[in-house]
Amino acid sequence: MSDVSPIPAGYPSICPGLSCAGAAAAIDFYTAIFDATERMRMPGPDGTVMHSELLVGESVLMVGDPVPELGFLDPKTVGGTPVNLMVYVRDVDAAFAKALAAGAAEITPLADQFYGDRTGTFEDPWGHRWTVATHVEDVPPEEMERRMAAVMEG
Repeated sequence: MSDVSPIPAGYPSICPGLSCAGAAAAIDFYTAIFDATERMRMPGPDGTVMHSELLVGESVLMVGDPVPELGFLDPKTVGGTPVNLMVYVRDVDAAFAKALAAGAAEITPLADQFYGDRTGTFEDPWGHRWTVATHVEDVPPEEMERRMAAVMEG
């Protein structure tokens, strides 16, 4: 057996990788909206980004320009995305407003949820969908069940 860790230091087990036509601008967007820190960038030809890594809290978000010959396609190329990425932020109202001001489209408006989060969903200018949230209330399991039943009843 190898002495090398199967998960490299500084990486969580899941690291989403996003294809964004215009990755450099997407990196700026994600850095501003999610208070991310860019930890590395590998330039590609003609000003493209082959690979980058952003730290969003304790998570790693990988972003690069599309590479069709490798099947790395962006949502707009394939007609949209079935994936929604969830991100907890310190101030969901501020992050949501920044995203919309920077060109994102609102999917679901901000609202307090029965499970204790304040959330809103947007589609970024590259076609990726994000739900941003701030946890605002610790809801005991019994109360959450009661609230969920009330929501399901209409």
